[in-house]
Amino acid sequence: METLFSRTSRIAVTATAVIALSLGSVGSADARAGKGSSSGSRGSQTYTAPPSTQTAPTAAQPMQRSVTQPSQAQPGVGAGATAAAAQPSRFGGMGGMLGGLAAGFLGAGLFGMLMGNGFMSGMAGFAGFLGMMLQVGLVVFLGMMAYRWYQRRNNPAPAMATASAGPGSNPNADQTMARSALGGGFGGGPRGPEPIEIGAKDYESFEKLLADVQSAYGREDVGALRGLATPEMSAYFEEDIDANQRRGVQNRVSDAKLLQGDLAEAWREGSVDYATVAMRFSLIDATVDRASGKVVEGDLAKPQEATEIWTFRREAGEAWTLSAIQQTQ
Repeated sequence: METLFSRTSRIAVTATAVIALSLGSVGSADARAGKGSSSGSRGSQTYTAPPSTQTAPTAAQPMQRSVTQPSQAQPGVGAGATAAAAQPSRFGGMGGMLGGLAAGFLGAGLFGMLMGNGFMSGMAGFAGFLGMMLQVGLVVFLGMMAYRWYQRRNNPAPAMATASAGPGSNPNADQTMARSALGGGFGGGPRGPEPIEIGAKDYESFEKLLADVQSAYGREDVGALRGLATPEMSAYFEEDIDANQRRGVQNRVSDAKLLQGDLAEAWREGSVDYATVAMRFSLIDATVDRASGKVVEGDLAKPQEATEIWTFRREAGEAWTLSAIQQTQ
């Protein structure tokens, strides 16, 4: 007779087997260059999410590895004005000055009443009262002038609003660059405070870099990677390769083919050009055991698809190199 424990155990074993088979059938191993993480630098836009595109409609993940440090946030005019208002003025402000005068008059009047001389004692009639009011008016006028001078001195003129013209301000969702075999090459125009022209040759370079970087990474060709990527990105690739060697595995990546892509943004900083491109591509993406060649993750026969956001960097007069890889959320 089957007990509850034995029946439960059989169900648990069956569930475990199903889960194992499901995990074994997962195709993507994130063995490709970058290992499915977000790394690199995008100049001044490193910590600003690139605009969404048709290829990558969701936001990009923030950088997980980057030599670029986040810049210190500069307070805007509104924030500065709020902070200034929150701090006490060296003059005490108009409210503090008037409040002090009123408190002084009230205190003087109450003191006079306590002494038995009446609330208006000490003013020596109407003439004395009028003279006192003239003096008070003069003090108030001088205080207002000093306060206005202080405000002008400490509140800078409003800066020009440039956020709307920034490279991350335009989604450019309609700027599609499909692979030439799928519909006429790349398209779309650059966006940024210093826009640059991105032409057909540039897009051909981006597509070639995609294939060459993945192939070199799959071969563990460190020398080739140094010529295809920035020193920062090639260092990350070398770190990943070294980590695989210590684990006794190798990422087998090959046959990378661009399926669809579009330009997110392109801009210039000094003598350096940047172009951020969303790309959907297919490739062989697997991790194998170095000793036996047995597949640990992924599939050596079935191509997988991935969508990533690559940023390319070009010094004046030089070729494009890979500067950053970001995953989509």
